[in-house]
Amino acid sequence: MLPDEHRTIDFFTEDALPVPRVTPAEAERIAAEHLGITARAQSLGSQQDANFLLHTDDGTPAAVLKVANPAFGTVEIEAQDAAADLIASAHPELRIATVLRRPDGSPQRTTVATENGPAVARLLRYLPGGTLSGPRHLSPGTVAGMGTIVGKVSTALRDFRHPGLDRVLQWDPRHADRVVAKLAGHIDEPDRRTAVRTATAEAWARVHELAAALPSQAVHLDLTDDNLVRRPGSRPPMPDGVIDFGDVTTSWAVGELAVSLSSLLHHDGIEPHHVLPAVRAFHAVRPLSAEEAEAVWPLVVLRAAVLVASGRHQAAVDEDNDYATAALEHEWRIFEQATSLPLPVMIRLVQDATATTATTAAAAAAARTARADTPARPLLRDLAADDITLLDLSTDADAMDHGAWTDAGTEARLVASALADGAAAVATRYAQARLTRTPALSAVSTATVPTGTDLWLGRDVVVQAPAAGKVLAAVPGHVELTYGAQVLSLSFPGTVQPLVTAGASVRAGEDLACLTSGAAVHVALRDADGPAAPRLVRPEYATGWLALTADPAPLLGLPAESERMPETDLLDRRAAAFATVQGHYYANPPRIERGWRHHLLSTDGRSYLDIVNNVTPLGHAHPRVEQAASRQLRRLNTNSRFHYASVVEFTERLAALLPDPLGTVFLVNSGSEAVDLGLRLAIGASGLHDVVALREAYHGWTYASDAVSTSLQDNPNALATRPSWVHTVDSPNSYRGRHRGPDAVRYAPEAVAVIDELAAAGRPAGAFIAETFYGNAGGVALPDDYLAQVYAAVRRHGGLAVADEVQVGYGRLGHWFWGFEQQQAVPDIVCVAKAMGNGHPLGAVITSKAVADRYRDQGYFFSSTGGSPVSSVVGLTVLDTLRDEDLQGNAARVGGHLKSRLEALADRHGIIGAVHGSGLYLGLELVRDRADLEPATEETAELCDRMLDLGVIVQPTGDHLNILKIKPPLCIDTAAADFFADMLDLALTQLGHAR
Repeated sequence: MLPDEHRTIDFFTEDALPVPRVTPAEAERIAAEHLGITARAQSLGSQQDANFLLHTDDGTPAAVLKVANPAFGTVEIEAQDAAADLIASAHPELRIATVLRRPDGSPQRTTVATENGPAVARLLRYLPGGTLSGPRHLSPGTVAGMGTIVGKVSTALRDFRHPGLDRVLQWDPRHADRVVAKLAGHIDEPDRRTAVRTATAEAWARVHELAAALPSQAVHLDLTDDNLVRRPGSRPPMPDGVIDFGDVTTSWAVGELAVSLSSLLHHDGIEPHHVLPAVRAFHAVRPLSAEEAEAVWPLVVLRAAVLVASGRHQAAVDEDNDYATAALEHEWRIFEQATSLPLPVMIRLVQDATATTATTAAAAAAARTARADTPARPLLRDLAADDITLLDLSTDADAMDHGAWTDAGTEARLVASALADGAAAVATRYAQARLTRTPALSAVSTATVPTGTDLWLGRDVVVQAPAAGKVLAAVPGHVELTYGAQVLSLSFPGTVQPLVTAGASVRAGEDLACLTSGAAVHVALRDADGPAAPRLVRPEYATGWLALTADPAPLLGLPAESERMPETDLLDRRAAAFATVQGHYYANPPRIERGWRHHLLSTDGRSYLDIVNNVTPLGHAHPRVEQAASRQLRRLNTNSRFHYASVVEFTERLAALLPDPLGTVFLVNSGSEAVDLGLRLAIGASGLHDVVALREAYHGWTYASDAVSTSLQDNPNALATRPSWVHTVDSPNSYRGRHRGPDAVRYAPEAVAVIDELAAAGRPAGAFIAETFYGNAGGVALPDDYLAQVYAAVRRHGGLAVADEVQVGYGRLGHWFWGFEQQQAVPDIVCVAKAMGNGHPLGAVITSKAVADRYRDQGYFFSSTGGSPVSSVVGLTVLDTLRDEDLQGNAARVGGHLKSRLEALADRHGIIGAVHGSGLYLGLELVRDRADLEPATEETAELCDRMLDLGVIVQPTGDHLNILKIKPPLCIDTAAADFFADMLDLALTQLGHAR
């Protein structure tokens, strides 16, 4: 019996759609007897069809055998194949699972008998690479890639017509309300069943209001993580393939996007705001209308509800379908995430992402500028704006200095102080992120953005109606009343009884409550038909929440908070005025405006653990440095040609930290200047102009320091563009260099040979320069005795040894103050910077008096601000604090603990190849294979982005950018080190690297 060629499915006339009962042996027989291919069949999961991957004898995938559900007619299968062919033709850059064809062009398709009736079986193109399904966290680039493909498919199918599209599918969002009504009874748990029905009703009401304006067209309708195939070898996974056209039909075009978005919500670490890159990418390819943008999230909720109800139904009628049963929990997670925020909030976020405007009355109210109307009466009688002190709790507030934001009592202390100074009331600012609500270490952002205003009263006050309205609620401690199109909510001590009753009408100026001095009041305005907003919301969702609220400041006689400048505008301004070669971390960086110890604070009120800042060894905003610099700036700041004490005291202290004969100091402003000067000193003192440097090193940006920098990441043409006077020797990397492990002892003799050959050729090196601990390579220790042998060689031919201590010096290594101490070798010239000023521009070159005096042969040396009174005082303060707080000892203790934690992670994550370094200069090297050490470059970049989301700032280094550079402020404590290790473990697990 053949299937009806012209029949199409109507889900609502079917009792159930169990998967056709086809065994792998039967699949092999179908392939051989009907489709002319001999192969081994491997069963693949499916909700309603039977799918098999066919392998040739040598194991090579040959095709996919798809046995359609018997409920599907031939005309539907033809529509699916035609749609696939159309997309493949329109977008050849995409791989599409098209039907395979015979030499005459006919599809390799047949009809087979199943226990449920005749079914269409056909061979489809196999797409290698694997799908995006599974729990793995998907990074923004992958999410955007999904949105791009969905947009391309939508545009390709826009004008597609076929009789096989006239279907009634349970997955068609146009029927979502009916599907849930039919299937929700299969959800056994009463609370879940109620949640699904309630969410469906609300979402359907929003969609129904928009339905007439939503364009319909042919849609794939299943462009989920299960059906988007990753490009083979792409890291992170990037989709470029589309499979499974079984749900092709005609429906709302925007449903294509909603289906794809919903599939993201079960992935590890994904929450609603993470899907917005897909929305933007889709919109860039196939622009959404205002109505479509408004419908996106209600359709996501409907899809989630249908998934839950359908999944429970399918598991009940098809008990042997492991694919359907295994999906139940992740389908529930999709629903939980889709409904975790009120619909209006997510609608506004989508509108913001697509720069579309609201269309329905409810959404238009939500999208208007958050501003209260001018009241007929002030909310607080006889309290003028001048009587109110505004409390600034933002990142920019001076009150947050010295880590005050970490003290749970800071808000109360600031309020008490303002009231003691005579303020009649103290008020917080609407929409301004409160740093005081920020935990120092947190894997997720916390609610910091206020949706209203808090007030503390310094005298007795009568609260009065600001305009005529109706009382909606009146209970002890709380009153709500209408205020135009908004609802005014007042919360105060529960001991206070309101002076009005629910349901009553009030006139402007009518008493609402009497509050005594010391009372706290929360004032909020929200849209009358919108959800009640939490007092504080997370910054990722603030745009959505704030669109549903208004600034109550005008009710108090205060000006409304000015609209916040989008961060993208600031980045655009930076790109326009600041040379773009001076890049920034991250594609979408947080705006960092404050630091404290080993934390960096964004303007959204998020605290990030700083793992990269070796510029501030004492920690950010150290009070001793701030006070010393401020005190000196109040007195004198000039140049070192004037006579003052601090420059003498500082250079004496610095020289005392080095072995003889290194006792003469030059002060400059940066590491680049220090290296440049160090090379000039060596060349001038030796009279020899050639320099030997290590490969894979970075020394600075000035002409001389750049000339000896050979880091390919800092300059891809570094080796090819070196001036003729620079000669390089192998990077003595004992982990991934030419000589590894015990064989690394061969590096020194080879470098000595190069130096000897230069001398024999009449070009003896005037200087050999190297980091004393291989910082740019990720904190790799040089082989034992390396510097001693190479220093001796260069000196034998009249040259000098220059030590670059810019990255690793000043106690960072823990066990040694200087890197050269680890090598038990003393250089002729030491270059240092970064740590010297704790963020203040300060660098130094220390050498012998004999070498320093030879500089006069080249002329006069002067640095306008090098060694200025302020710089000298800062330098002294840093040295004092390093000593007094035992930060070198802390580097050894905490660094040792952290290194042990990182080494333990290597047992759980095969991508960790090695943990380099000492103290708090560590490098975590990531590799794809521990045998051949293939660098995991793209994985490292993805990991850094995920770590940022988890509250950690860390960046890659090395020529392959596959090493996490771990060089936090030296004040970092064990709790923060453990947080870093824990987040690293979590991120690696979420990204699929756990064993």
